[in-house]
Amino acid sequence: MAFTPSRRSLLAAATLLPLASAAILRAAEPDLSALRDITGDAVPIGPAERADRLARAQALMKAAGIGAILVEPGSSLIYFTGVRWGRSERLTAAVIPVEGQPCIVTPFFEEPSVRQTLAVPAEVRVWQEDEDPLRIVAGFLRDRHLAGRPVGIEESVRYFVSDGLARALGHARLVSANPVVRGCRMIKTPAEIALMQRATDVTIAAYRWLHPRVEPGMTGGEIGALMNAATRKLGGDPEFALALIGPAAALPHGSREVHRLTPGEILLMDCGCTVQGYQSDVSRTWVPQGRASKEQRDVWDLVARGQQTALAAARLGAPAGSVDDAVRALYQRAGYGPGYRLPGLSHRTGHGIGMDGHEPVNLVHGETTPLAVGMCFSDEPGLYLPGRFGVRLEDCFHMTGEGPRWFSTPPTSIDAPV
Repeated sequence: MAFTPSRRSLLAAATLLPLASAAILRAAEPDLSALRDITGDAVPIGPAERADRLARAQALMKAAGIGAILVEPGSSLIYFTGVRWGRSERLTAAVIPVEGQPCIVTPFFEEPSVRQTLAVPAEVRVWQEDEDPLRIVAGFLRDRHLAGRPVGIEESVRYFVSDGLARALGHARLVSANPVVRGCRMIKTPAEIALMQRATDVTIAAYRWLHPRVEPGMTGGEIGALMNAATRKLGGDPEFALALIGPAAALPHGSREVHRLTPGEILLMDCGCTVQGYQSDVSRTWVPQGRASKEQRDVWDLVARGQQTALAAARLGAPAGSVDDAVRALYQRAGYGPGYRLPGLSHRTGHGIGMDGHEPVNLVHGETTPLAVGMCFSDEPGLYLPGRFGVRLEDCFHMTGEGPRWFSTPPTSIDAPV
């Protein structure tokens, strides 16, 4: 939704980051007014694609010998059914059988609201406040003659749900739904990749707007608020805008301390948004005021090499963990690490991404899942020097038949981060 006048979008951004300075946001309003929504032609996921998702899930269920899968609210429920709902003690869930239409189980009084986002043909079964919803789920499975077959539980389903279903079914065998859910969601379609590309385009455009407007004395919260304000004007829904200054940049996810930018200090930003439910994730590091020192420049250049090393290692069929191993070998030769030790790279090289900012699988040591066409990952092999500074460059890529392809082009110099 577009906001007019621009002050409304700025106020919304300020509520996301309470540390933001209202004066800085007000000063940015004239510049923000020049930004335009670049997501107007983004194509949402349509009925045909949702039907294909259910067909793929059912084919994977047959291959795994699973009779049905149970999915609670969250990204997987949206992925398969379109239903956007929150989790509470009152169960709303989808049961997707190996054949036929899925079933949505929800409280009686919530049914009209749940139907507002239901995007696939499905049976809806309701339960009253004095009923056990897991008995409703069990009843559906019995009616479909699936009560004696293994039931796959999506990995984020809460214990009381899986335990309650086991009790309602008696001797049912509950198994992981990962072969089905991961088997579908890890492989992005062209429509999904197009939405991720548009989200990335928004984030890069917001960085370009922000870059010349970062000034001495700003806090990380104020910088992040400006980034979110630009993201909203460009049509994205901000997910996060982390701005880490100086020593705080040595902590991958920041510090509780408030830092103000001074000349010569590193600024590490990690930002992302969603477009039609699909995410971007882009990190940039630069020295906004003054010139980068030789040490800052050397570390930055090594991280840039680390990014390219990861991309080169991302070959079709290669184990996902081999990408992480290639980066760590480079860094260890340069005197960092070994492994996850500091100074060095204390986190994985990358993570899966899609509807969630972090999705299976990860580019991390020991991960054996082979890389395949349609998989999407972040590439963010940072280097962190405790008490001093850190550098992280992050761009995402997707696997094609010809190998990995960037969603955003990595920078080539600390002097030109965008």
